[in-house]
Amino acid sequence: MNILIVEDEVSLANALEHILKKAGHITDAVGDGQSALDYARDFAYDLLLDVMLPKLDGFTVVRQLRTEGIAVPVLMLTARSVVPDRV
Repeated sequence: MNILIVEDEVSLANALEHILKKAGHITDAVGDGQSALDYARDFAYDLLLDVMLPKLDGFTVVRQLRTEGIAVPVLMLTARSVVPDRV
């Protein structure tokens, strides 16, 4: 599986990348929403996507991808604790 890790916290991105590679996945990592959008447009990835990111937030990234007809699987990460944000 090709996974794009989108996380602005470098230590967390590195840890996720290490774990996923150890499990046999191919990974790339970027630290902002605009880079995530660019990568997802150009390559076939599943996304592991933070919600709160520089440049574009995770919700905007997914909304834009869907508008462009790019229906990649997305798992959102968030530290937000409000129920509507988690749902």
